[in-house]
Amino acid sequence: MSQSDKGKATLVGDTLTKIYRTGAIEVQALRGVDMQLLEGELIVLLGPSGSGKSTLLNILGGLDTPSSGHVRFRDLEITDGDESILTRYRRDHVGFVFQFYNLIPSLTARENVSLVTEIARDPMTPAEALELVGLGQRLDHFPAQLSGGEQQRVAIARAIAKRPDVLLCDEPTGALDSQTGILVLEAIERVNRELGTTTAVITHNTVIGQMADRVIHFGDGHVVGTETNAARSPAGGLSW
Repeated sequence: MSQSDKGKATLVGDTLTKIYRTGAIEVQALRGVDMQLLEGELIVLLGPSGSGKSTLLNILGGLDTPSSGHVRFRDLEITDGDESILTRYRRDHVGFVFQFYNLIPSLTARENVSLVTEIARDPMTPAEALELVGLGQRLDHFPAQLSGGEQQRVAIARAIAKRPDVLLCDEPTGALDSQTGILVLEAIERVNRELGTTTAVITHNTVIGQMADRVIHFGDGHVVGTETNAARSPAGGLSW
């Protein structure tokens, strides 16, 4: 990433609302959210369950559409387009990591990652992606032969193997103990640092905010506060 790119917005959400309707019941998940993710930064979204964090991430990543408002990726408006625009956006530009690893049990770590590299435009090799998350020695292990943290790192390798511009992580340590979770956060941190990938991490764990450039606090479908850290704390030094 060049010096001139720093501070530019990779992803912008403008006045985003999301209303879910079930019969006569209406739930407003987002209530006019403005959001910017800057080139190469790592942000943490903090807030209780039900505050709208996951809904926002799904809309920014093109997995869902807002009821109103707009999302722009660099110069591309993605909310006014058809499904083919969203599909290309997700395929070419966004990597997702979820709380549960969603690996295919009958495939090795290498084969799980290759599911993405075979359809990407300019991928790294599965071995390169797994090496980046510290699993270069576990290429031919099946998910059942890996710990929970190792499986999550395979999921990160799969997400970043296509060299996405944006990495969106929804509670990536939620199913892990703290020691294992920190290994996963170190992998996310390394991807952000070495590839320059703009990264957003959802969590309810306030400690994780220390590793971010910015911390965005969510509550009841709103952004209720933003903090900028003077310096990022290394993920390896966190404890909870």
